[in-house]
Amino acid sequence: MNKISIIGTGSVGSTIAYTLTVMGIASEIVMIDINSEKAMGEALDIRQGTPFCGACSIYAGDYRDTSGSDIVIITSGIARKPGQTRLELAQTNVNITKSIIPQITKYAPDAIYIIVSNPVDILTYTFNKMSGLPENRIIGSGTILDTARLRSRLSEYYNINQSNVHAYVFGEHGDSSFIPWSVANISNVPISECHELIKTPGIETPELDYDEIEQYVKKSGGRVIARKGATFYAVSVSVCHICKCLLGGIDTTMTISTMLHGEYGIEDVCLSTLNLVGHDGIRGKVNVTLTEEENAKLRFSADTLKEVLRNLNI
Repeated sequence: MNKISIIGTGSVGSTIAYTLTVMGIASEIVMIDINSEKAMGEALDIRQGTPFCGACSIYAGDYRDTSGSDIVIITSGIARKPGQTRLELAQTNVNITKSIIPQITKYAPDAIYIIVSNPVDILTYTFNKMSGLPENRIIGSGTILDTARLRSRLSEYYNINQSNVHAYVFGEHGDSSFIPWSVANISNVPISECHELIKTPGIETPELDYDEIEQYVKKSGGRVIARKGATFYAVSVSVCHICKCLLGGIDTTMTISTMLHGEYGIEDVCLSTLNLVGHDGIRGKVNVTLTEEENAKLRFSADTLKEVLRNLNI
């Protein structure tokens, strides 16, 4: 029996609930929203499709109903508008998160919390400072989505299965993120050598344009929002992957936002590096060796977030 509660039933929250149901990850899902009618409608719509999925009890509720949750997913907040940065959302969504924390932790003090709302690194930091929960049970979805976008793009470049692509996005889930190319590889072939070593008869592979890939990853969210008004499919699958790894109990590496304590010379800020995630939440960090330039980019990302934090009321 796996119980997951979702706070916020907008596009992201409801799509996460739908994806959890279709993937058979949870046996009980509670959907909570300030607009209770919306939550009830979403739960009913998903529930009526469950005869064709794994058995799952899905319903709208309130904070009391989250009692006994294994995982609580926070998606509530104001969504990013076209042309708006994630960081411009900061104070509004910090205030919403601060109002939620005491209500939810009262009923689900033993759950693992996944923060998805933006700006995710700022809100993960807020949750760490305000909730009183152990840090290993607070996970920001961070750059797991950016990493998925990167792997998707590289798999297109080399016409190869995404599961063979090992590359990551580090730092802020936002404009100061970066790709540590020194650790990127495809089936153990360093990315810098892939153009020479990965040959498919009849297919001409273009030279890898690092800047184009980096911009593709950074601008993907904005491009989707400009075209359809919101992003929710890819982030929902990414969050469900975190849930699956938490409930599966076998440690898995992923780029998620966590509090740093001196790693890479960075302290007292939440951003994404490589972490081990398992049944108890964050099991540890995988501190990969970065180049001097990559270390500088990570510190710049940390400084960007710290500057925002200095101007917020947390």
